[in-house]
Amino acid sequence: MPDGSIDHGTGLASFRRYTWWAVPGTTACLLILFVGHWILDADLPVWARGLGAAALAVEVVSSVVLLSRRLALLPAADARPGRPPAGRLIAGGAAAIVLAVLPLALRDHGLWAVAPAMMVAITATYLPPHRRRLLIAGAVLLAPLPGGLVSLVDGDGDLLYAALFPAGLVAFTAWTLLGPLWAWDTAGRLNEARRLSAELAVKDERLRFAADLHDIQGHHLQVIALKSELAARLAEIDPARAAAEMKEVQRLSTDALRDTRAVVQGYRRTTLDDEIANATRVLASADIDARMTLEPAAGSGTTGLATATRHLLGLVMREATTNVLRHSRARHANVDYRVAGGFARLRVSNDGADERPAAIAGTGLHTLTERLRAAGGELTWEHDGDRFVVVASLPANTEAR
Repeated sequence: MPDGSIDHGTGLASFRRYTWWAVPGTTACLLILFVGHWILDADLPVWARGLGAAALAVEVVSSVVLLSRRLALLPAADARPGRPPAGRLIAGGAAAIVLAVLPLALRDHGLWAVAPAMMVAITATYLPPHRRRLLIAGAVLLAPLPGGLVSLVDGDGDLLYAALFPAGLVAFTAWTLLGPLWAWDTAGRLNEARRLSAELAVKDERLRFAADLHDIQGHHLQVIALKSELAARLAEIDPARAAAEMKEVQRLSTDALRDTRAVVQGYRRTTLDDEIANATRVLASADIDARMTLEPAAGSGTTGLATATRHLLGLVMREATTNVLRHSRARHANVDYRVAGGFARLRVSNDGADERPAAIAGTGLHTLTERLRAAGGELTWEHDGDRFVVVASLPANTEAR
């Protein structure tokens, strides 16, 4: 895998280069060092030397290709790195058999297991953990048999060495080969988790922006539409009041533009004080009898709240007011705000609610529910007959997360 395909900012490119030299490079060097030294032995027959050299070249190339291919894979959490190239695996296995049979035929009990141990470890790197353990355990258990049988038949007195050394060599080779690859897989999964975390952060920010934009535009546009309709009805019977309503529409449009710019710049803050005052004017303009119960009074009660708490309760007040205007034929509305037991509680209710209010199916209340829950609070709503009640509670003196 080219280094350019790895995020250099995480250091994975350098780590991969190190792992390549530590795993495929070391494997090739060990094969060439031990098996190559045996092939160069002057006492070895020429035919065995030629066959061994060819088998060594095949296994070295196959090992490097298989391990390089393995390093190019970044397995997911299920630790399934994929299938190895079958041709390379078969060629490497055949070469390992040749490099095992030749030394064993010449009674070299210490060398014959080197090439097979390498191929067992390389094959294990492509297997999931449970099958990998089975392969290595089976190879360790079978490794004593070839050398032990040959030594037993010859009666050379090396039975213990011929049986135990190959088993230890297989276990040691698997340990040293799989360790760096395990570290590489772990680094790859951590890098993938970092990438997914960055993507989720971007998506969360988009959702936050969409929620804020919904809070602003939904409320302002609903009030603008209401006042424009009222001005149109008053144009003939009360031109002065119609002009006043249109001036209010102009002010609301300016406020909407200002708030939208503030959202884009990331510093917009809604407060409960402003939204309660705004709700009073807007509901009165819609001929809705709005009764405010503020304990303590808004002038002292809301300003004592944490900034984030005032902001979130302001959003709830704005959303509730918008829903009264958009999804009901309300004649009466009640706003109850009080601080008790360390919690600020806001309750907004109205009559004339639709039988199936769209506010429940929309995104506004659901989004605010998640935001209040993240801040240690709660947002609930209830639809009972023609009444719709929204209740929000938040810690009064702690900053929301």
